[in-house]
Amino acid sequence: MTTATSLITALAVVHWVSGLIVLAEALNKLERTAPCRRGLRARDRITEWLKAIAWALLAVGGAGALITPLLPLEQPTLQDACVLLGFATLIVRTRVKEG
Repeated sequence: MTTATSLITALAVVHWVSGLIVLAEALNKLERTAPCRRGLRARDRITEWLKAIAWALLAVGGAGALITPLLPLEQPTLQDACVLLGFATLIVRTRVKEG
């Protein structure tokens, strides 16, 4: 195995694991988001909708990272892996901080 192949494999593993973390957290947050609940002021409702949209997009991105190894046409780029790893790191940091 060459160095380039090892780096590509490591990048794919980081991308996949980060995607799993992001997907799990996104689904958790989406479950607790309720933009249609009664009694919300307009500003709070907009905030809830934006939060739901953001977590839904992150869930799609995380799920995409999980299926990337099954798609022979697409390999994760360094940029893709860095974005997912950044979000995964923030998620793990928050969980560690919460205890």
